[in-house]
Amino acid sequence: MKDFTKFQGIIPAFYACYDAKGEINPQAVRGLTQYFVDKGVKGLYVGGSSGECIYQSVEERKLVLENVMAVAKGKLTVIAHVACNNTADSCLLAAHAQAQGVDAIAAIPPIYFHLPEHAIAAYWNAISAAAPDTDFIIYNIPQLAGTALTLPLLREMLKNPRVIGVKNSSMPVQDIQMFRDEGAIVFNGPDEQLLSGLAAGAMGGIGGTYGAMPELYQKILGLYLAGDMERAREIQNEACRIIYRLCSAKGNMYAVIKAVIRRQGGPDCGSVRLPLAPLVPADEAVVEECAAMIEAAIRTYC
Repeated sequence: MKDFTKFQGIIPAFYACYDAKGEINPQAVRGLTQYFVDKGVKGLYVGGSSGECIYQSVEERKLVLENVMAVAKGKLTVIAHVACNNTADSCLLAAHAQAQGVDAIAAIPPIYFHLPEHAIAAYWNAISAAAPDTDFIIYNIPQLAGTALTLPLLREMLKNPRVIGVKNSSMPVQDIQMFRDEGAIVFNGPDEQLLSGLAAGAMGGIGGTYGAMPELYQKILGLYLAGDMERAREIQNEACRIIYRLCSAKGNMYAVIKAVIRRQGGPDCGSVRLPLAPLVPADEAVVEECAAMIEAAIRTYC
């Protein structure tokens, strides 16, 4: 039986790092990776939504992962999201990720065309076959991908021995319980419901706001494991309030988070890639307030 303890914990979704010209900044990628190593997180989820993967080329995504692994290998669990909107490019990224020594690969279903489930299964299995020695995690995010993971599709995928679980970003917490009952390990996706997801059986979390406040999410997990639900719920509520403020700017949430990380002493990861909305001058007040809220919460709870 496989040992999945390397996946148990708080795994921030890695942010895209750009220079002033909007190109991938390898130095910032390494700096952000070290920043997370120093924060004591369990691992990193590279090349997903937070990594702006759909706006990057195959070569850019390879460059990001190579620089993450240069710092993280042997220190953090690394899950590489490798899905592109065609099978061939996805397989190239899967093979590259395995060559880099990642702990697992992950993939959303193809987007835009609504494919039958047998075609989605064939797509995922082809990606998995391109990395035959690497665990595979299904990324279920129906609100963005347009396709939801069903129990019949999960059962079909679990016939593949490399498929170990689901990064579940659907909003119903019940999905976590149902996927767990099928034998999959599950990562909670929606940051607003980490505590609920853990209670439903998630073994940890992968989140897009974790990087801005990993201390709070690690505290929630620790308190949950210790059975202190009341305190964990209090911190979860505060994390939600911070998330709502992070989403209140005119610029994209990830642009806000990158600015917050800079204020926290982290590396300069640049802005976001168009067509994602960059920050406008008025957003500086949101950045300041979010940074202050996070600092106060860490002081209070951690």
